[in-house]
Amino acid sequence: MVQIVGILMALAGVGALLYTAERLFPAVREQPLWRRDSGVDLLYWLVTPLVIRAVSKILAFGVAVIALAALDRQIGARVADGFGPVAQQPQWLMLLELLVLGDLIGYWLHRWFHSQRLWRFHAVHHSSRRLDWLSALRMHPVNELATKLGQTVALACCGFPLKALGGYVLFLTFYSTLLHANLNWSFGPLRYVIASPLFHRWHHTTEERGLDKNYAPVFPLLDMVFGTFYLPNGIHPTRFGTSRTRIPDSYIGQLAFPFRRAERARRPDSPVLRGRGSMAANLHA
Repeated sequence: MVQIVGILMALAGVGALLYTAERLFPAVREQPLWRRDSGVDLLYWLVTPLVIRAVSKILAFGVAVIALAALDRQIGARVADGFGPVAQQPQWLMLLELLVLGDLIGYWLHRWFHSQRLWRFHAVHHSSRRLDWLSALRMHPVNELATKLGQTVALACCGFPLKALGGYVLFLTFYSTLLHANLNWSFGPLRYVIASPLFHRWHHTTEERGLDKNYAPVFPLLDMVFGTFYLPNGIHPTRFGTSRTRIPDSYIGQLAFPFRRAERARRPDSPVLRGRGSMAANLHA
């Protein structure tokens, strides 16, 4: 009960802050604050923190313990506190490495879920036709678990403390919420350094020029390096959703969608394992 109250209070605080920002700096001015499908997104916000994240933490810890045991490492408190050269570094350097390495893992996991095989799970996240902060957590449990486990297990096995990983996951949740907000922010000269709402809105567009672009959770440099960066000056995306995949509107329907053989998403050929277009072309588009 205490946890539920905490989630509701945090949701109310984040909502008040971002709703105010969306009112002042909207990317789409005519978009209402409460959409027809906002209730579905609210369910994701209530269920995901209580169930999905709890399960992912338990599984991540278990897999990390097994992996470390297989490597003949002493486990127990060392898993929580970190180990090896990573844990012996200055805290600021360890946190910087955590952000960069975590973003690299998150980038490739994100691209993996855009492949034909896994798109049916990730399509749920892309089904919002009107993008705002509330749609950030519309994520199928399989997608959520695989992404969080992939990041946390890999980072835990590198020696990063579980406490730092918990803070990192919390940071990613908040930052992802900001990226999905109906905001026109591009962060000006920092647009190539840190992901902005406009950067991520291009990732959610159905417009051909923006498809399969901007995968990085925090650092756009990864997209620039791997040829998937797209952030043209003075142009905003106007269409969002999944034009080639029909996703149910209901919460239960979205959870069941990937397992319905007749309705499995069909994704056009997508350059998942290679960059599409050169970095120079994307920078000057």
